[in-house]
Amino acid sequence: MNLMEAERLIKIPEGVDVKLEGRRLTVTGEIGSLTKDFSHAPLTLEKESQLIRIRAEWPRKKEAATVGTVGSHIQNMMKGVTAGFTYKLKIVFSHFPITVKVEDDQIRIENFTGERSPRFASIVGNVTVSVKSDDIIVKGIDIEAVSQTAANIQQATKVKKKDPRVFLDGIYVYEQREGMSDD
Repeated sequence: MNLMEAERLIKIPEGVDVKLEGRRLTVTGEIGSLTKDFSHAPLTLEKESQLIRIRAEWPRKKEAATVGTVGSHIQNMMKGVTAGFTYKLKIVFSHFPITVKVEDDQIRIENFTGERSPRFASIVGNVTVSVKSDDIIVKGIDIEAVSQTAANIQQATKVKKKDPRVFLDGIYVYEQREGMSDD
């Protein structure tokens, strides 16, 4: 596979402002603003009126793949500043009721499988976490921070040294979507 150039064009939607300084991209929308540095990637970023051009000249397979990856990151940034992202997690227990509390930048999980000491999961970035009965709702504009926070919560309740088919207690992601409305 010999390509002379790998290129991807991304259209900037209405209501989104994009500022490009070198390979540092700032995307601003109605909900907020996100900044990401792509200087680690061996490619060229250019802004042309309502388009962003991502290009790699004489790419190897990895550089050609990086063009698509950076393009997806930019599209997720645009979705985030216009709609945001929501992850919903379900608290599941069979015998010992699990108590979940949000404390500053971490989540405290108490009485998991009857354990005396609480488990903790960290909240990444500017993400809001709310607990409603047996649901945990994680919202934010940065998809990486929202998904990492949800993963931290799920990993904190991972059952070790027991059969996972029998011991189903834990907190599990059951819905991921764009938008931050409460429905």
